[in-house]
Amino acid sequence: MMEKQLWKMPPLIKVYEAFGALADGRTKLNDDQNATVASSDGSKEYQVTVIERGREVSSSDNASYWQGYLGYPAIAVLIARGVIPAPREAMIPLGGIKWNVLNRRFKNHLKTIAEAERQAVARGGDLTMIREAARGVIAALGDLRPARGSRPRPP
Repeated sequence: MMEKQLWKMPPLIKVYEAFGALADGRTKLNDDQNATVASSDGSKEYQVTVIERGREVSSSDNASYWQGYLGYPAIAVLIARGVIPAPREAMIPLGGIKWNVLNRRFKNHLKTIAEAERQAVARGGDLTMIREAARGVIAALGDLRPARGSRPRPP
């Protein structure tokens, strides 16, 4: 039997976006495996399936489909299911950010992260904690090494 392909590691911005999705309550666990995550502007809903405690993950977001790395919906669901730890205090200041608007404005992950961090600090967020939590999620994803499940097309 052929071994499943592993997901590529996501850029750090996808963790920030996942934190925002969790802070906003846009992540819904539907049953033991399936979940949905709404986009920050509410125009799209992504389907995420997590099997065997994160050993296999499918997601219908653009990054997962086109780039081959876990997108923010899958990361948000892995955190929501407790597969990957992250402190809620790091997520809350990233709520309410319109990621699609920032991504289109800056067209650069580092500039988008800088603006998201500026907004988070303006809301009273602890920048050191947010950064440490995001790096912790990336490290946990590296340890988990999830396999790619099915490839549902983005909405």
